[in-house]
Amino acid sequence: MTRAPRTLADQPLPFLMDEARRPPSNTGKQPSYIADHRQRLRSRFIDGGAAAIPDYEMLELVLFRAIPRRDVKPLARELLDRFGDFNRVITAPATRLRDIKGVGEAVIVELKIVEAAAQRLARAKVLQRHIVSSWDALLDYCHTTMAHLEMEQFRVLYLDRKNILIADEEQAKGTVDHVPVYPREVAKRALELNASAIILVHNHPSGDPSPSRSDIDMTRQVAAACDALGLTLHDHLIIGKSRELSFRSEGHL
Repeated sequence: MTRAPRTLADQPLPFLMDEARRPPSNTGKQPSYIADHRQRLRSRFIDGGAAAIPDYEMLELVLFRAIPRRDVKPLARELLDRFGDFNRVITAPATRLRDIKGVGEAVIVELKIVEAAAQRLARAKVLQRHIVSSWDALLDYCHTTMAHLEMEQFRVLYLDRKNILIADEEQAKGTVDHVPVYPREVAKRALELNASAIILVHNHPSGDPSPSRSDIDMTRQVAAACDALGLTLHDHLIIGKSRELSFRSEGHL
């Protein structure tokens, strides 16, 4: 008897590929040791919060949803070995995550949901807030969104006359050590938003926030464009892996 060809409906969906690669168990249920471990870990998290569990177990909690019926501890440890810590796993590019055996689209989606949630929470603490009184929150936000990027990104924070943050926009992306910036475009956008002041922010993927000669020259060009239009350049922040550099504090502004 000739078997009918498989149709698209018979194929495993992309977000189920982590599970589709494994043969189903006879019962279709989790082995009891996996179910018990997951329940204990969830209980510890609920009772003690994030401080009660290490990075690999926090990562396990994220992976539970993507991989419902498999022990995810080995994968969590492999991800941490490859990328270094929880933050770097969450923010790793999808292309690099796919290089890890056992990481499919379902895992990538869960990791990127956590990354997006963290960025939105951090952003909510600074948007429409007075920038001076929210400075520490602003630095946290910049580190959350930029510290682990593998390419340089240039952002502009736009403030009104009361120093309330009204917009945060990505102005450009670049390479691992350079990002093109156009001072007139920065100033033009400030006028479009009716902003009175700006803060420049970019990251250094190398981890060292020390400014390059081109960073200093570009900042002076932006400052000159702002002066010509009556705008204030409050600062230029360079975000490294674990610390930041302020142009104003370092005397470059």
